Amino acid sequence: MARIVMKFGGTSVADIERIRHAARHVKREADAGHQICVVVSAMAGKTNELVGWTREASPLHDAREYDAVVASGEQVTAGLMAIVLQDMGVPARSFAGWQVPILTNDVHGAARITSINARTLNDRMGDGQVCVITGFQGISPQGRITTLGRGGSDTSAVAVAAAVEADRCDIYTDVDGVYTADPRVVPQAARLDKVSFEEMLEMASLGAKVLQTRSVELAMAKKVRLSVRSSFDDPDGVPASGGGKDWAGPGTLVCDEDEIVEKQIVSGVTCAKAEAKVTLRGVKDHPGVAAAVFGALADEQIVVDMIVQNISEDGLSTDITFTVPDSEFDKASRVLENAKGLEYDELSGSKGGAKVSVIGVGMRSHAGVASSMFRALADNGINIQLITTSEIKTSVLIDEEFADLAVRALHTYYGLDSQQA
Repeated sequence: MARIVMKFGGTSVADIERIRHAARHVKREADAGHQICVVVSAMAGKTNELVGWTREASPLHDAREYDAVVASGEQVTAGLMAIVLQDMGVPARSFAGWQVPILTNDVHGAARITSINARTLNDRMGDGQVCVITGFQGISPQGRITTLGRGGSDTSAVAVAAAVEADRCDIYTDVDGVYTADPRVVPQAARLDKVSFEEMLEMASLGAKVLQTRSVELAMAKKVRLSVRSSFDDPDGVPASGGGKDWAGPGTLVCDEDEIVEKQIVSGVTCAKAEAKVTLRGVKDHPGVAAAVFGALADEQIVVDMIVQNISEDGLSTDITFTVPDSEFDKASRVLENAKGLEYDELSGSKGGAKVSVIGVGMRSHAGVASSMFRALADNGINIQLITTSEIKTSVLIDEEFADLAVRALHTYYGLDSQQA
């Protein structure tokens, strides 16, 4: 017997028929004797509808009331899932975040989970009941409903799995696993059987949208094994799964690096488009100048990604280049132009870039991955504007028009093309 948390996203519970289909996956595991918690998102499109209503009611709405409205989508899904499971003969009970309770801070709209009291969930599962929990939400120290921000249901599921000490957290979505690249761009992309937490975190932060970044961070910190699976698979055609380390079910298992016997040099190629480049030239070089630049941007909630700094020969000035989303380019430029105490000769930049990355834990023990990446791009006539590296990834900024070509070329170059494609 295993203890499993099963999470279903919005497309997996888009209507009653899909909820019923998802419930059959739950019934399969429950019939096998496993203890189950289910975490659900709102039906596809419902959260956007609720957000639209709050903005229509008042552009300057109270964030606490925003959360009260937006959190209702998951409550509907949880109740319907419990009803469907009961109709199938599976004992089930729905729980809103505050009923568990899932405790958060009081940052409404972007709350963070501080703790979960798992006693009620453990008692219910011990009695053979499936606990259906609303994702995306919790309760603040003031007793108000909070929401975790977009994609927060993944984080809810991982946090619940850690709290109940689950053997695994299964993320059911509209894809059947994590691929070596976006299959829409690279038809030869292959599904990975296993991927390490670190690789998945890099993939999630660098453009892959299978899992939300915060959920992967939490899973890695709490050592919660994740599997990414398709909710659209035939529930009757998939065997019930256990929780042991020998599990070899469908989808992709996200786990500790130690569980992966054969580590590829490169496991995947990702791409994030709509990246803008900003350059400050002739910045007066003295202690605290970088803090002044990026502190001003942080104060305006502008997320900075790639950063490159070059010091002049005389050591008196420096050039600083970094990237932000295209949508933040104009705002970032205004912030720097108005920043007090920041001296520089020129501010320039451009939109329409793409960040292409190669990722793999095998890069730790293999030299020359970066140079071979640059060679592969050069062979395809693709110019590199910026380069950043870490222990398990190398990223380059290129013109967006060459993004898909770059991903396909690198995917082939590193031998990732599937033989079945």
